[in-house]
Amino acid sequence: MTLTVKIISPGSTVLDAKAEEVILPSTTGQLGILTNHAPLVTALDIGVLRYRQDRTWAAIALTGGFAEIEDNEVTILVKSAQAGKDIDAETARTELTAAEQKLASLKEDDKQGKIQAEQAVKTARARLQATVPL
Repeated sequence: MTLTVKIISPGSTVLDAKAEEVILPSTTGQLGILTNHAPLVTALDIGVLRYRQDRTWAAIALTGGFAEIEDNEVTILVKSAQAGKDIDAETARTELTAAEQKLASLKEDDKQGKIQAEQAVKTARARLQATVPL
């Protein structure tokens, strides 16, 4: 038996596939989903979703959202998502370095700037991690 996995962003359906297993980046940590999982709604953090199809793992970088698991269907609503296979690792590494440097350069009293820079670092890190195969 398999799971139906759908990842939907405001502009498109990023993924509509069958999978044997899904690992979600929930706000409370990594969450593994197998067939016949109990119904669940969870908030997602910026991170990497991994799913297994035919014994092969694939990764998708997510920028937060929500997931609903019910009746072997995993429906994920996100701000944006990008498949790891579509991300250039060197570009992602450069983006992460730039985001970390910007965060380090901000003044301590620039709270809004720090929040935005921390989100940029998390997003860049997720994109880089999604390029690494399991």
